[in-house]
Amino acid sequence: MPADKIPWPHAPEHRLSIRGTYFVTASTYLRQHHFRGKTRLAVLHRGLLKVAADFGWQLEAWAVFSNHYHFIGHSPADQDTAENLSRMLGLLHAKTAKWANKLDDGPNRKVWHNYRETRLTYEKSYLARLNYVHQNPVKHGLIPVANQYPWCSACWFERTATPAQIKTIYRFKTDQIKVPDDFEVSPEW
Repeated sequence: MPADKIPWPHAPEHRLSIRGTYFVTASTYLRQHHFRGKTRLAVLHRGLLKVAADFGWQLEAWAVFSNHYHFIGHSPADQDTAENLSRMLGLLHAKTAKWANKLDDGPNRKVWHNYRETRLTYEKSYLARLNYVHQNPVKHGLIPVANQYPWCSACWFERTATPAQIKTIYRFKTDQIKVPDDFEVSPEW
């Protein structure tokens, strides 16, 4: 492989040349808890939903925590690629980093690290990951039932989906899913 084609070894290669449904995880630098507490979680949560809408992404599941977040979203239907994901997350990360740094009096502190995305092409994989994201607050030990966590899509999903959809998605096992999610989240929410 030519030297100019070797991917950067410390960051995932972003493959966004195809429109589709993506599973995305982003984390703070050094997994620091820059978004612990209700106010900070609410700002990050609201920011994620707003930039997704502004960039034409249709989110189906999301979970926001003190040092990372996950979401599943469909890239914009009017575009042939998902390449605006990098700009979308860049804007979210820049704005939330600036806000957190102002609160903590930490100008120019690095807040966000990077993100990973996976294009979901198999229905079972997609459905299992929907359940995974909805149930993520339970996995992290924050609550006993996913719909009790306000910065997660489980409550919205249970309000808007049909009983059959809910039963189908919640039946998918998530223990075999290979997702880098070994985050220690802050219990302060």
